[in-house]
Amino acid sequence: MKIELSRTLKVLLIFEELTLFMGSLILFELTTTYSFWLFALLFFLPDVSFSAYLINKQIGSIAYNILHHKGIMIAVIFTGYFIEVEWLLTVGIIFLGHAAFDRIFGYGLKFSDDFKHTHLGWIGN
Repeated sequence: MKIELSRTLKVLLIFEELTLFMGSLILFELTTTYSFWLFALLFFLPDVSFSAYLINKQIGSIAYNILHHKGIMIAVIFTGYFIEVEWLLTVGIIFLGHAAFDRIFGYGLKFSDDFKHTHLGWIGN
């Protein structure tokens, strides 16, 4: 019973992130004047934060978490929307979509002890 609930919950969380990812595509289309090639071009830009792990694990996890935190990206979206700065709105939407996409595959926010240790558990387990 416990294993079934765990699987059900995992599927539910994946569906939630997939919905958020699809929502970011719709929001991009409805609120920006840019074409989708820009979405595709910038989609993996948050992963540049991996390079901060070359400094050390703590700085790497901080950089990763800032660029993959959905709350921060929602704040960026609202800021861009309310001060009418389209590029800021656009970056927030794309990075929010990226964070949701990562969560679909089990990549959560990082703890500073190990790259594979995330708020969703250990990557690969």
